[in-house]
Amino acid sequence: MIILKTNRFPLLLLFFLLTWFSTLAQKRDTLRSKQLDSNKTFVAKMQEFARNSARKSATDFEDDKAVAIQNNVFEEVRITMQKAKAYLRTSVDTVGTKSELKEIEADLKVAGDGVFTEKGSAQTFRNLTATSKILHELLNKAKARKSNLDHHQQQLNGFRYRLDSLISVPALFRFPTDSSALVKYLQKIATVAYEMTPIDSALKLANGNVQTLLNQVNLVVSKLQINIEEIEVYQKEMAVHTFRRDFGNLWSPASQYRSFGEIAHFSIAKGIMTLLFYAENNLGKLIILFLLVLISFIYLRSLKRIYAARNLLKSDFEGQLVLRYPIASAIILVISLFQFIFLSPPFILSVIFWLICCFSLTIIFKGFITKYWLNVWLLMVFFFFFSSVDNLVLQASRVERWFILVVAGIGVIIGLIILFEKRQSELRERWIIYSIGFMVFLETVSIMANILGRYNLSKTLFIGGFLNVVVAILFLWVVRFINEGLLLAFDVYTVQDRKLFYLNFERVGKKAPVLLYALLVLGWLILMGHNFPAFEYLSAPLKDFFNQDRTLGNYTFSINSLLLFVAIMAIAVLISKIVSFFASDEHLVVNKDEKPKTGLGSWILLVRIFILSMGLFLAIAAAGIPMDRITIVLGALGVGIGFGLQTLVNNLVSGLIIAFEKPVNVGDIVDVDGQGGTMKSIGFRSSVISTWDGADLVMPNGDLLNSHLVNWTLAGNRKRISIVMGLSYQADLQQCRQILSDVLTAEPRVVKNPGPVVQYEQFGASTIDVKINFWTKHIRDAYATRSDLIIAISAAFKANDIAIPFPQQDVHLHYPEKNDDEKE
Repeated sequence: MIILKTNRFPLLLLFFLLTWFSTLAQKRDTLRSKQLDSNKTFVAKMQEFARNSARKSATDFEDDKAVAIQNNVFEEVRITMQKAKAYLRTSVDTVGTKSELKEIEADLKVAGDGVFTEKGSAQTFRNLTATSKILHELLNKAKARKSNLDHHQQQLNGFRYRLDSLISVPALFRFPTDSSALVKYLQKIATVAYEMTPIDSALKLANGNVQTLLNQVNLVVSKLQINIEEIEVYQKEMAVHTFRRDFGNLWSPASQYRSFGEIAHFSIAKGIMTLLFYAENNLGKLIILFLLVLISFIYLRSLKRIYAARNLLKSDFEGQLVLRYPIASAIILVISLFQFIFLSPPFILSVIFWLICCFSLTIIFKGFITKYWLNVWLLMVFFFFFSSVDNLVLQASRVERWFILVVAGIGVIIGLIILFEKRQSELRERWIIYSIGFMVFLETVSIMANILGRYNLSKTLFIGGFLNVVVAILFLWVVRFINEGLLLAFDVYTVQDRKLFYLNFERVGKKAPVLLYALLVLGWLILMGHNFPAFEYLSAPLKDFFNQDRTLGNYTFSINSLLLFVAIMAIAVLISKIVSFFASDEHLVVNKDEKPKTGLGSWILLVRIFILSMGLFLAIAAAGIPMDRITIVLGALGVGIGFGLQTLVNNLVSGLIIAFEKPVNVGDIVDVDGQGGTMKSIGFRSSVISTWDGADLVMPNGDLLNSHLVNWTLAGNRKRISIVMGLSYQADLQQCRQILSDVLTAEPRVVKNPGPVVQYEQFGASTIDVKINFWTKHIRDAYATRSDLIIAISAAFKANDIAIPFPQQDVHLHYPEKNDDEKE
């Protein structure tokens, strides 16, 4: 890197003066040579004059060019100095950096307890895991400071390099031949040099300060990386030698002693540190988890209110347990399912999640399951709580080993009592008994490993045994709650549009899908595996397989990125379908006489487009797909559209036009080319109309937009109906008008404004024709209202002795007189 030296300027000024004197000497020699050549011929003189003129013209051009470059350089120097001054005002946070380095050193000292200091006779898996998580967080903090300082130093060096490169431009060393111009130019250089001196000094000083901080940060980063590598060596060795003896037999004297109070103190400190670090880095996920719990609670509470309003809730909540306490059910469902979005969480956070779920499930269990199995559940929760507290103790001690032995022994005894009492017939979920049997097996092996000095193996099996029961029970009831929730939703959402959200509700509730149980077992294995040292190393090849970069042409991808892309798009599609399905308000109408609201209507399509578009952008960003590849794909789609996708694109664009212009909405009553019905859904490509005959008419959006569409709902769902009848010529027309008006007024389904109209049309062949025009409040009641009015009018006329004549014809038979001949 070129560093500008401010002591160059006196030497430069001296060089400029020597060059000026040299130029004057050359001019003097030129004049002398001209006097000597005065005797040359005229032609020679003219030729020499031409050469001198050309030489002078070129020199003048170069001088002008140099002046322009010099002005630009001086201007860039001034701009660079102004930027440097402004950047120097934004100095690096020296105090904050030093303070954070001290905090990192203090946290490192706490984290290293039991691993790098006070090691004892053997390392423990939990202590190594907790320390590794803390060191990685501290390393991330240190690297963030290092990155900031590196950037700051690069900026400072960049300013110095820029100034040095500008002042080294060759054009600056081309001086004017005129003495007065040369003096002004030298003054300008002196001014620039004077202004640059303090800035250059400030940049040097700032660069030195930053370098000092960088040295300190680099030392901390290096120390953290070395410690992490050392821990990885310990972890690998522990994973390879899982069954290796860690300590002597339980009855053997302890080789080293450290008070349990000290061990508990640094264990609590490490636990709180890991929890705070992880919560700080995953605050967004925690907020999402809370929002999901809130949304689930709102939905389950609304579902419970619908069942309560329809008197469908059972007193014992059999088959409806998910609705008993909506907040508890929401907590169990969301935390149990979405805890896996937290990658490698600290054990203390997982314990908090599980205990919250256990507390919620206990509230739901109370009064629903038998007292015996409720006590069994509470015992398992207590065992899990004690084993979790013990698992938070990060260094081995003889006190802890005896605690593990006693609690594991009690757990085995209680588990055997539960198994031999054979009260499985009272269980709501029979699989629970298998988890209890597995717990007995794990705790038995834990006791033997503890006695024989296999501390890490014993502790892993100790926590794994009770954790297996709690997680199995939680997951089994999660599957049950999901199954119940879908069945209950089917009872309410009986008219769902399968085109929007297809689900075979007829099979829901009878038996949970096998896929749910498969996911349950997979989740159980993952949660159990995190307690074993070998789990990370056994899963490492699989992680490497998914994370490995692969090249296809110029595009680099990994299976993880592709799976992430597919997962985000699948979630976006699922959310869009769920929104479309549940946004139809008529499904949630409690009172059947209540008029359903239109709801989101055609806005659903826009909402779905927004959700899918956001999902696509997020998927592209998460997968790291370059935008130029997207442009190529769009270009290929353009060619495809030009050749054979015109109809599809027409339908898609028509769907957007329908969504924005809203000539029709979901729930509107329409007539399309004589086919009447109700708009059931408006999709991307096609829309669905439920006809009066009970069929669903699937119509492409292009055809729907180009058809003669009649929308009755836009006019308020009213329809004018006419009744034509005839009256006898002997009838009192005023009385008939009054009777008809009274009948129409008494009908509640007839609109009063505009009111019905009774008109006498014409004198017919045998009747006076009457036409009755009236509006019905809703088009669905139009024909039923006309039918009822005909019955009411007939009854009213009969009561008032008014006859409704019918066409009659008189047939006259004419017999002509017989001829005289015939008479004879």
